[in-house]
Amino acid sequence: MSSTLNIGVLAHVDAGKTSLTERLLFQAGAIDRLGSVDGGDTQTDSLALERRRGITIKSAVVALTAADGPGPRITLVDTPGHADFIAEVERALRALDGVVLVVSAVEGVQAQTRVLMRTIARLGLPTLIFANKTDRAGAREESLLSEIREKLTDRAVALTTVEGIGTASARTSGRPLNRLGEFLADGDDAFLARYLDDAVAFTDLDYHDELARQVADARAYPVYFGSAATGAGVAELTTAIRELLPARSLRPDGPLRGTVFKIDRGRAGEKIAYARLDGGALTPYQHVSYFRRGGSGAVEERVGRITAVEGREAGQVARISGLKDVRIGDRLGNADGLALDGFFAPPSLESVVTPRDPGRAGALFSALEQLAEADPYIAVRRDDTSHAIYLRLYGEVQKEVIETTLAEEFGIEVGFSPSRTISIERVAGVGSWVQERRPDERIFDLATVGLRIEPGVPGSGLAYGLEVELGALPLSFHTAIEESVRKTLLTGPHGWEITDCRVTVTDTAQFPTSTAGHFRTMAALALTKAIAEAGTVVCEPVNRFELDFPADSASRVLARLIAARAVPDEPKAGRSIWQLTGTIPAANVAGFEQELRGLTRGEGVFLSELDSYRPC
Repeated sequence: MSSTLNIGVLAHVDAGKTSLTERLLFQAGAIDRLGSVDGGDTQTDSLALERRRGITIKSAVVALTAADGPGPRITLVDTPGHADFIAEVERALRALDGVVLVVSAVEGVQAQTRVLMRTIARLGLPTLIFANKTDRAGAREESLLSEIREKLTDRAVALTTVEGIGTASARTSGRPLNRLGEFLADGDDAFLARYLDDAVAFTDLDYHDELARQVADARAYPVYFGSAATGAGVAELTTAIRELLPARSLRPDGPLRGTVFKIDRGRAGEKIAYARLDGGALTPYQHVSYFRRGGSGAVEERVGRITAVEGREAGQVARISGLKDVRIGDRLGNADGLALDGFFAPPSLESVVTPRDPGRAGALFSALEQLAEADPYIAVRRDDTSHAIYLRLYGEVQKEVIETTLAEEFGIEVGFSPSRTISIERVAGVGSWVQERRPDERIFDLATVGLRIEPGVPGSGLAYGLEVELGALPLSFHTAIEESVRKTLLTGPHGWEITDCRVTVTDTAQFPTSTAGHFRTMAALALTKAIAEAGTVVCEPVNRFELDFPADSASRVLARLIAARAVPDEPKAGRSIWQLTGTIPAANVAGFEQELRGLTRGEGVFLSELDSYRPC
């Protein structure tokens, strides 16, 4: 029974994450030469667009150690650092046993670093912190440690120190383990009791083993200084990855269990699924069942080829072809442990995508659907009346990436409308309507459908139910009604999706020549009239924010927040830094962030995530 370790490298953009990944691969012997981000020849940034822009857009999965080598088999995941691709990070986290969080020793803890650390802590993922760029002018050691403890975690502890920091000759060395006694005692009561009883008897091995236990329980976060560019400190980090992050030993003889966390396309356009296997084993051409949240049951397909990243047994990451309908988040084998809701807020921007060649609208929609398969947070929809294609996304950088991808991979040149913040509609009251064929109406669908719509609990989405006998209609007719309801709710009277409601089927009747299409049409008519009777209210997204800013800029910052319709809580006034929380309309977040740098001389740190929707 072998052990495996899946680790992710996470960081704020430009902290040196991909360079560190390249150095780890080179040092492990997985590649025979170092690539560089500037040179566009790194192992994990394989997309042409990634190489040109020098940023990571899609997660890359590579084997760090050979399957037959000593110690655990390690798979490494390089994730995007730019905030526009935060959903890609979320999906990668589902496959990880541990994390290396990269912090720049020059720029320090940045806004995205704090977002990532918050999610890592929420998941309880064992984490090592690598303070990169110690060879750069302006690099810091003690002040950076204080910043990490203040802004990321008070359980950070330095395991290495730097000589010549801020110079090209910066070198690292280990700190004595016997200095960890008080730190470890603060993190574990049992260790504290033994430490107080006889601290002299403790050996370096005792301190090492206790540190490994606290790292595995996410109660300690070791900090290693170094430089991905020169290789300084990377050996110590590599040793820590092997010795401190917990490897899994799972048996391949149990039932198949796994989660799909990434979808890619092969050279021939075939779908390739990346799955973390939590139990059992996969073999080529076997039949597997998979489940998804909100699905009606199992989907069964036959696996094609398995070109393993790390293996095809429990604890490993497998690259699977042949599953034509699989999606990110689907659970292989059984429905237990289906992926939880996202830890990052869904995209709050929407833009209309238009092909330069009007005749390619159908091809554009198909291409965007393919992109949405690989990224569930790219939601694409087409308006039935105007035939406009709407795309939901995180930001302008993501928009540029999609535009280039459509041109280079699908040969479709497009334009985007200015992004707008996505609102929703909620029904204001109760509405009902029975739609049936009447002799005086020009409706030729032979079906009767009655629907009632009423408000639901905020955040509940759609609740769909029946007040009619299920057996009164063929199952295909019931399916047609539900599909029509869901489609109709996508565009309310004000143009936004209607959500947080309950729709109930109250009446149905069929005729000898009725078809599913008749029920689909009549359901749409009935629901549209029920919505008109109930009325809807447009609600805008509101973010909860955290803000740190210099005390001497408080009046300017608070005035700008009020102008942005923010509702601040009581500020926490420190000696030099104030902390503030509150809510702000999502539509005003980008504008405030752009002005914050000037208001605070570049020292302000702003974090926000979706909190709720409120009536406009």
